[in-house]
Amino acid sequence: MLARPAAAANELVYVLNSGDSSISVIDADSRQEMRRIPALREVHHLVLSPDGRDLLIADSGGNEIFFVDPATGDVRRRERISNPYHLDFTPDGRHLVICSLRRNQVDIYQASDLTLLARLRMPDKPSHMAFRPDGKVVYVTLQGSGTVAAVSLETRTPMWEAPVGREPAGIVWHRGKLIVGVMGADHFAVMNPETREIERQIQIGRGAHTIFIQPDGKALWATSRVQSRLAEIDPSTLDVRRVIELPGGPDCIAFAPDGAIWTTLRWAGRIARVDPRTGEYETIRVGRSPHGIFVQPGRVES
Repeated sequence: MLARPAAAANELVYVLNSGDSSISVIDADSRQEMRRIPALREVHHLVLSPDGRDLLIADSGGNEIFFVDPATGDVRRRERISNPYHLDFTPDGRHLVICSLRRNQVDIYQASDLTLLARLRMPDKPSHMAFRPDGKVVYVTLQGSGTVAAVSLETRTPMWEAPVGREPAGIVWHRGKLIVGVMGADHFAVMNPETREIERQIQIGRGAHTIFIQPDGKALWATSRVQSRLAEIDPSTLDVRRVIELPGGPDCIAFAPDGAIWTTLRWAGRIARVDPRTGEYETIRVGRSPHGIFVQPGRVES
């Protein structure tokens, strides 16, 4: 009797519709929406747990986090959490850090059981975060203050705050520097976290928002929400290699195993799948004001 051949499950793309209080689950191959998971109020950001078992989806307006099976889209449980806007795990996976944009706080939780370890009051609108590679410091953008704050994860206290530009949003640690999207302007600021000085600007376009490192490290990709651009940046020189005009307000980005770039189009109620080799793209209708996005690779099922 011949063995039954293995079947490959398709990739799933999760899209957080902040204006519709819902989560779209897209079949990456067919480009069809398979289901829509209802949320309470306003979903913005999401993160995969360190063990890959759970996709944590933050409903900031609903004050809860969904724990979703990333392979199926099934909601395993929901936890009450104060205003989770942006969230991420520390590099060692021991702590979950949450930025609460509306409540001006940064919360540090024990990842294993969501015990609140510290609540730090911040000046104005803590937005996005990036970790120092050793996991001892988290850097948080403060949209209302136009600054970046450094928080010690060892003492759980603020360390410093430095100006970066009007309405800073996305932030990433890259080769000893912090690269910050200055949403109220047209560029990304490159900050030296040791001196707290802005060493240069990377011109992208109005509404410079978020920046992501390509999985193989060969490029950085940055978005401009107002001027509607997706920019490829050289990781060594930080020069802009090219700009892809992408109407609809590109916002967050996710990378697929085949190299495709998926991005939400905040103002168009769509997402785009971009071929980074050619710059060609196609769009897919989702809910209103899509923000966070995540790609779950397909798996082989016997």
